This record gives sequence, C-alpha cells and structure tokens, in this order.
Amino acid sequence: MIESRQLLTGEAVARHYDELDHFYRNIWGEHVHHGLWRRGDESPEIAVAQLVRHVAAQAELKHGSRVCDIGCGYGATARMLAREFDASVVGVTISPAQFAFAISQRNGNSNPGFLLCDWLENDLPDENFDAAIAIESSEHMIDKPAFFDQAHRVLRRGGRFVICAWLANADSSRLEKRWILEPICREGRMPAMGAEADYKRFFEQSGFDLESFEDLSAHVKKTWPICIRRFLINLCRKPSYVKFLLNSHSSNRIFALTILRICIAYNTGAMRYGIFAARKV
Repeated sequence: MIESRQLLTGEAVARHYDELDHFYRNIWGEHVHHGLWRRGDESPEIAVAQLVRHVAAQAELKHGSRVCDIGCGYGATARMLAREFDASVVGVTISPAQFAFAISQRNGNSNPGFLLCDWLENDLPDENFDAAIAIESSEHMIDKPAFFDQAHRVLRRGGRFVICAWLANADSSRLEKRWILEPICREGRMPAMGAEADYKRFFEQSGFDLESFEDLSAHVKKTWPICIRRFLINLCRKPSYVKFLLNSHSSNRIFALTILRICIAYNTGAMRYGIFAARKV
C-alpha cells in the first residue's frame, strides 16, 4: 500500500474536485475516468463509454437492476446505465460541484438519483442494490475496509461489486515509490494506493467472493497522453489556465504536474489499472 504521507479528509477530496471542476470537464468531459481502448484507434468518447459497458458486463446488469454508483462524478456513468440498461441507479458523490452538475443534467428525470454525501457515512438502506460499482473512487477513501463494508451492507445477497482501481505495482522500486507513486497520491488527494493483493484482501475481509481480476493497464494508459496534449493546447489558448497555475491560492494547481507523473507511472509499470468483480456471499 502506497500512502500519501499527508493527513487527508473527505473535505480535502471534495475541494480537489470542486477546484478542478472546470478543468476536468474541459479536458476530459463528463466521465471522470479512464477510457478503454480495445483496438487502439477509438476516440476518447468511445473509449470512456467502452469502459462503462465493460463494468456493466462485469456487474451482470439486467433490465431493472438496482445499481449504486459509488463516487459517481458528474453522473455520466449513472445516466448511461439508466439509458442503455434501464437500470435504476443511485449515484453518490462527495463533491458539491459534481453533484450540482449531475442534478442539472437530469432534465426532470428521477432516474438516476444522486446523493451528496461521504460514502463512508451514507445512510442508504441495507441490502437494497443488485450491484455496486466504484470506477476510480476507492483510491480516495480514507478508510478502505469501511469502504468495502459499506458496499457489502447495501448489496443484496448475491449482489455484484465491481471496482476499477488505480493500483501500485507491488514490485515498484524505492525511487518510483518516492518520486512517482507517493506524489500521485498526495497531489491527487488519495490517502493510499493499494496493490492488487491489498484489494483482494479487502474483498475477502468484507465477505465478498472475488470472482475475477483483469489488468487493463495497457488498454487505458492512452488516457494520459491525450490529457497532457489537451492541457497544453488549452494552456496556450486560454488565459484562465495560466491564471490558475500562477495563483498561489489554487491549492490543487500541482495536478498539472501530476498528470505527467501518472503518464510516467504507466509507462514504467510503477502503476497499474485493474478491474475487480466480486459477489456478496
């Protein structure tokens, strides 16, 4: 487990996404997660949709499935699941900016529904969902075992839990940990980045039967060169980008450097990307 060496709170995670709200949507769009390139020549828009559909397949979604989207971001995944799978979705986010945007996109529809709260302190009913998904949100959880326990609590028996996670390579060198992985955690407001073995242990301890793990690193890492290129283009074209980077009060401006670190981490193998699929027993 790679730790950020910095005391983080849920409020710090929320501030990160609120402060970078404009940049996330401007650079990458409404899906705040990696794209999945199967052929390699897909557009980023197709790639992010492919990741969602892959998660849906792992979650075994069916017509009318009740789904909890943990760390739902701007609600794009929840809307897609409701639209394409006729699922009944509840999305949870800790970011007021993300919550406001998600609500604004509902156009009067009650599905999906969205909650603004800390997942670790949610009051969703027990055994209420057929599936729970967490696409790149587990990294931000202060208490990883509690994150798994809450998912176990809200799922019905036999329900599916699917996690897409940024993973630390267990064999990373000391230099990679110090100069790449630990700064990514600190700058990205992630208390810790677990390795594959850590997640497998958390699943088991919380009462899940882990049925599959897939390393998708080679199929998602294209996300970051695209983000870097788009950021540099906007930096040249939009004064607001320069103003943000030069503003000493912008506590998250360091993330401009973090996206470069992440790109390096994938290319060196220090960081991996995996999808876990488990069932509540």
